[in-house]
Amino acid sequence: MPASWQQLRNLAIFFGVMSSSGCATMYYLIQKSFTKKEYFTEAIEKLESQPSALEIIGAPPLKVHHLKLMDKYNHVDKSTAQIKIPVSGSLLTGNLCTSAVRDHLNQRWSLQEVVLELKNGQNIPIFHSNIPDADQIETSPDAF
Repeated sequence: MPASWQQLRNLAIFFGVMSSSGCATMYYLIQKSFTKKEYFTEAIEKLESQPSALEIIGAPPLKVHHLKLMDKYNHVDKSTAQIKIPVSGSLLTGNLCTSAVRDHLNQRWSLQEVVLELKNGQNIPIFHSNIPDADQIETSPDAF
């Protein structure tokens, strides 16, 4: 017995709602997983240890918002991570731009740079590592 148009429409609506909610749940879980990463938590800690930067944005309370996963700035691979963390205080909002590299021996992330970019155009350096990236280390020809 063939299905009626009403049944097919209801089935299409059901699967549309289920797939949309599944996609929304996955998007949320991916965002949530970023908050547990070393480079994310260390960047927030670096910002919280800068009272002058917190004062400018009107924190406490410091509000950390979800990452915009579609932002082209956000990029994570096996050895590098670069993310923009949306933050706000009672006065200003902005993005905490972070970059980190992964030490393959210890399997740990090391922050390279943290900059607070405010919506008013002001950039506040929060942290800069003195340790160069693996790509920036130059070896002399005599080393071999």
